[in-house]
Formats: sequence, C-alpha cells, structure tokens
Amino acid sequence: MQRIACPERDDWRQTAEGAGFDFHTLDGERYWDERAYYAFTLDQIERGIEGPTGEIDAMCLELAGRAIGDEEILRRLKIPQAFWPLISESWNSDEGSLYGRLDLAFDGRGPAKLLEYNADTPTSIFEAAVFQWTWLEQAIERHIIPPHADQFNSIHERLIEAWKKFGSERHLHLAGMIESTEDAGTLAYLEDTARQAGLGTTSIDIEHIGWRDDGGFVDLDNRDIELAFKLYPWEWMFHDEFGSRLARAPTRWIEPPWKAILSNKGILPLLWEMFPNHPNLLPAYFEDDPNAASLGTSFVRKPLYSREGANVTLVSGGTTIVQQEGPYGAEGFIRQALAPLPNFSNQYPVIGSWLVDHAPCGLSIREDENPVTGNTSRFLPHAIL
Repeated sequence: MQRIACPERDDWRQTAEGAGFDFHTLDGERYWDERAYYAFTLDQIERGIEGPTGEIDAMCLELAGRAIGDEEILRRLKIPQAFWPLISESWNSDEGSLYGRLDLAFDGRGPAKLLEYNADTPTSIFEAAVFQWTWLEQAIERHIIPPHADQFNSIHERLIEAWKKFGSERHLHLAGMIESTEDAGTLAYLEDTARQAGLGTTSIDIEHIGWRDDGGFVDLDNRDIELAFKLYPWEWMFHDEFGSRLARAPTRWIEPPWKAILSNKGILPLLWEMFPNHPNLLPAYFEDDPNAASLGTSFVRKPLYSREGANVTLVSGGTTIVQQEGPYGAEGFIRQALAPLPNFSNQYPVIGSWLVDHAPCGLSIREDENPVTGNTSRFLPHAIL
C-alpha cells in the first residue's frame, strides 16, 4: 500500500459538476482530492480487504440474529423496547439490506482492523462508485497513472442488481434531509441506480412524509409510501414524532429495522465477546464493563450512537490526543483498543470497504491530518497496480 503523489486533472471541477458531484468542495476546502492516490496490490485487495470484509459481515449477521432473541443485548445497545418487535419482525421476514460500509485500519502489511460499521446511512457512495472510477479512466488516458492500473469497484453494477431484488413492481420513495448537499447528492445517485433497475421513484424530504389516519405513511401527493430508502438513522426515527407509528405502517424500509442493531457502536464489544482474538477485530468493551480496564491507558472512547467522528476521544498513555465535540453520548460509551492509523506523509487514511447486498465490492479512502476521520476529511481515489 502506497500513497503516490500525482498531478490532478486540470478540468476535474468541471467534470465533477457535470456529473452532479456538487459537494466536491465543502466550506471552501477540498473534499475530493486527487493530488495523490492510494495504490494497492491485487493480493492486498483480495486477501487484505475483500476477504476480511466478507468475514466481518458474516460475523455481524450472526450477532444480529443472536440479538433478536436476546433482550439483554438489545438493552445493552440502548434500543428502545417499544421497537424490539419491529426489529424482530424485519429480521424474521428476511428483509434485505441494500448496502453498508466497514471502516478499517489497514496499512497493507498487517491484518485490517474493524474500526466501526456504517450499517444504516453511509454516505460517500457516489464518489466511491462513480467519480473515482471516472478518475481512473481519465488518469490512464492522460498518463497520470500506469496504463495497467485497475480499481476494486463494482459498486454501481451491484446496486442496480440489488434494487432489482427489491422489485420493480413497487414505487420507491427516497427520503432524507434534502437541504444537506451531500445527502441530496447521495439520494440523487441512489435514485438513479434504482431507476436503472426499473423502479419508479420519488425523492422527498424526510420532514415532508405524512401520516394518513387509516394507517400509513404518505408523500405530499397523498401517495402511499410502500417502499422507502431513508438516509436518516433509525435511532432518530425511533424518537421522531411519527416514530410510534412505525410498527403500524406497511412501509418496507431500506435499510431495514434490524440494521439498527448493527449501526450501533455497541456491536464492537459484542463482536469481541463473540469472536475473541479474531485478527480483524480490536479488543472492545462497554465502558461500564470492568474488563474495559484491561485496555490500560490507551484506547478510543466512542458513543453508542455517533456520526462523522463526533464525540470520539483518543487517549494514548493516559493523555487525550484528540477529542471531537458533538451532540452524542447520552446513551453511553464503549472503549476500543487504540489502533493507530498508518501515517502516509502526515496523513491518516481510513479504508471504507463497501458491501452491496452483503457482497464486498469496492473501497473508498478518507484521509486527514487528524487521526479521527470526520466530515471534513478528504476523499482520495485508489488504484490497483
């Protein structure tokens, strides 16, 4: 694994905007950054990332199945009891998952280590699936990278096939916070892949979803919402005004309610408990577990619910190295063994390993000068050399 500096395309901004990638720059700072790329060997991809990704996903599914029948696990995850039947029904009905992203620490030498699982509302999929592939093709054409370069990336094709499994006979609503440029871009891309799969679609702001008294969610045209993709976390939905009506509605949700189990940082200690010393896991414990003391004075403290690195604290040798602010933590924290990210030219990359319909199919890389990846961390492309 290498970080290779390279010239950027002189027209990349125009190319991005022409492709609908409107959030390539955030608050005046680069989000997309092609002044360097990360290079991997095929063996590093297949054995170092793809294989472990599939194995971790299988372990997560085993954990989800166990949690459904274990009230103690659901309590430890701080999932409201009122929604346990909804979660259980979605699992027992085998409701499908569209996608997810594992965040991994990986340096190309030792085994990849799971940092967390973005199981419910991962973003950065458009830039992973489409824009970094465009970069690869144009970078080869313009002799920026070697002509034999390839990329681990079948995300786009797999999304289309996955949508077909959900069925083109049902109309799909895609909901999220449209005022967010990144969320709107993610929804627009997923809507495009659904249309390519033959589904009829409607995009709607999550706040515009209504309720009809005879029992069902509707859009602004009073159309039933039968199948809905939501770029909006389950833990927020549980506490929203209409949360109490989720179990009464016939809407099928993507991601399904059972993903509320896996989108919780509490799965990290539960996985370690179920699969101790697994090479792709880090030791982790709930903060109130006496065994958390075994991590000593170096660990990462994470809220059960957190996004974009908010409220994460890195402690090394008893000294707080990084402490991110944010609104999370009321439900509790876990502690995870400190796994320092590799340092490439004073940049710390995190590997995002994508799953579509449970198949490992691509990767994205976010890097930062800060060892906690946040919403300002840059996206860099990758290539297989």
